[in-house]
Amino acid sequence: MQYEAVIGLEVHAELQTTSKMFCGCPVVDATTAEPNTAVCPVCSGMPGVLPVVNKKAVEYAIRVAVALNCQIAHTSIFARKNYFYPDLPKGYQISQYEQPLAENGVLVIDTEEGEKTIRIRRVHMEEDTGKLTHVIPEEGEPYSLVDLNRSGVSLLEIVSEPDLSTPEEVTAYASSLRDIVRTLGVNSGDMEKGVIRFEANVSIRPTGSTELGTRVEIKNLNTFRGMERAIRYELGRQAALLDSGQPVIQETLGWDETAGVTYSQRGKEEAHDYRYFPEPDLPPLVVEKEWIEEIKSQLPELPHARMQRIKTTYDL
Repeated sequence: MQYEAVIGLEVHAELQTTSKMFCGCPVVDATTAEPNTAVCPVCSGMPGVLPVVNKKAVEYAIRVAVALNCQIAHTSIFARKNYFYPDLPKGYQISQYEQPLAENGVLVIDTEEGEKTIRIRRVHMEEDTGKLTHVIPEEGEPYSLVDLNRSGVSLLEIVSEPDLSTPEEVTAYASSLRDIVRTLGVNSGDMEKGVIRFEANVSIRPTGSTELGTRVEIKNLNTFRGMERAIRYELGRQAALLDSGQPVIQETLGWDETAGVTYSQRGKEEAHDYRYFPEPDLPPLVVEKEWIEEIKSQLPELPHARMQRIKTTYDL
């Protein structure tokens, strides 16, 4: 059977602010700084502390939302996204959900078939998590180290609609977004340092069908080549499953660059699994129209979206 791909992309970009999202800790280079040296009671999740929103982070987020032609909300709400993970010291992440900063944007990319418009579902702010380093010693049991220097760093999430159809289109979209955030001065674009990361939601369906297939999410892709390889592998894996009469299971996957395969990490969560509720320690974020117009007037000229023409083929 012939299949077509349906792909959406989530982009997480750390904002180049001097201090973190909700505290005064400095933002340091996570690849060179000594572990756990840029940490305070707020970003380490100590009881009784109170977060304060970083105004510069809001300004940077508005720059991106304007550049993507989004509708910017006059009032947005921060929420608690509850889940347990060792690099999340509070047991929840402060994010935005039902009332994000901006919605309904567009980004036009160049493809080999011509221009294509990719819809932006939402642009919202949140805090980053810490970083885990997994150690497998030659002797003894494996263990993990937790570095909270990155915990609480201002993070912008840009979520597309599932409008992408090929790995090449995904690269064109991702590289265009990277160009935009770099030109706006809100992110360095250093993928090798993990300051911009991609997560692909991938499914397939019979060619010509309007029904969406079961999707999987491939987490933490940080190179364009790796992202294309992961998506291409996953499209082939799903096609093989369906051709053999087996279902595609909705789950979260990792990508093994060395082996060239995706692997299961956990069952895919839905929004209700996170038990979102408004962050009680933060008031609603109110953005005045005059401030948006002031930010808009100061934006630099943006690069034209372009296609990264990588000579690759794939077979579904």
